[in-house]
Amino acid sequence: MTMTVNPAAGTSQLLAARLQIPPISYSHAFGSWVFGTDGKRYLDGASGIVNVNIGHAHPVVVDALREQVGICTYASPGTFAPTQMEQLAAATARAVHRPDDRVMFTPTGTHATEAAISLARLVQRARGEEGRHKILTSTLGYHGNSAFVLALSGHRSRRPHPDDSFGIAPAFDPPYPNQHIGCPFPTCRVECAQTVRDAIVNAGPETVAAVLMEPVNGTTGGGYVPPAGYLRAVREICDEYGVLFIQDEVLTGLGRTGLPLASHHTPGADADIITLSKGLGAGYVPLAATMLAPQLAEDIMSSGKWLPLMGTMSATPLQGRAGLAVLSVLEDLGTFDRDAVKGSAVGQLVADAARNHPLVKDVRGIGYFYGIELVPGTIGDAMRITRSNGLLLYPHAGWHPDHTGEGLLVAPPLNATDADLDFLGESLRKSLAQLSERTN
Repeated sequence: MTMTVNPAAGTSQLLAARLQIPPISYSHAFGSWVFGTDGKRYLDGASGIVNVNIGHAHPVVVDALREQVGICTYASPGTFAPTQMEQLAAATARAVHRPDDRVMFTPTGTHATEAAISLARLVQRARGEEGRHKILTSTLGYHGNSAFVLALSGHRSRRPHPDDSFGIAPAFDPPYPNQHIGCPFPTCRVECAQTVRDAIVNAGPETVAAVLMEPVNGTTGGGYVPPAGYLRAVREICDEYGVLFIQDEVLTGLGRTGLPLASHHTPGADADIITLSKGLGAGYVPLAATMLAPQLAEDIMSSGKWLPLMGTMSATPLQGRAGLAVLSVLEDLGTFDRDAVKGSAVGQLVADAARNHPLVKDVRGIGYFYGIELVPGTIGDAMRITRSNGLLLYPHAGWHPDHTGEGLLVAPPLNATDADLDFLGESLRKSLAQLSERTN
């Protein structure tokens, strides 16, 4: 016997996240553009959810996927030689200038964070530090959407109910305006890393496995950048107490901040473990990486301890081919060059559009990732207006300690053309002007 469920007219059986305005129907996408079924085209000014980093339907990736689908899409790396994933591991390590790292692949950024935490604890225990299990995080940050990492994360609007938080929570304030409560300076400085030291001491250094942090804040606060030298100071504090430093580069890695890693903006701030995802799968396949410094990997392997399980849909041939194709496109763009920060045109167009605007409270970001903070009560209108002008941006909200805060993320594909960026800048300027007119 079969059962048919008929939803009420006008409703959907799909449970999915909704933004402040209804979704649009689309026919196809190519490059930086998405085409509506009504024939209108929209510039994808947020790269999907800051993940379509080389645009839609890139022919290099499409060809690789098409070929691999006809060969083999799934082969368990425990049974079959994981040739593509071994190649991808080496290519990923080279891309972020950590050529000797060991790499674990999983489907999503959430999985990558869970793997990073498991690996950090394994390293500590392999060294005889059996009591080191705590992971310290900041009160503004996001590390994935499992119940565990949401409890650790400082994403205020998504934190689980206190009864569901496993007794864990963020441990220190980040060095950002209105986020570092009790900051002794007019503007946060490198000395604000003292909050991390205090958190380690308060937790008991002998119980702390790692500090987990976004080198540049992602979608929670919309592109906050730490003071110069802050990450290096955190690195030094972690070394002082034998604590590992995990950097969440799920959003910021592989060029989003204008360098291969966001931590590359701060010399001497290298992580023990990093996570990548959005820029690696680039919207084509679910793909994430957790990268471990080689000596730490040796500590685990020589101890005889088991590695964390990766999951059924990890390290597949299809993921391998897609990831290699994405990295080849990024390499051709010069994304992996550490000598010059890219994306200045994006920062300039955002600054020009928002300059002296009465409804813009702040503009922040770096490289190809910027947040525009708006006055309260304007986000819905802002999204409707930008969309009407052919521009798709992504909202962020609720990041202040009192759960207020509204803004738009500007994060175009790294291969957006000059013409694409010209359209983005003009549409953004026009939209903000119209928003001001509507609210007066």
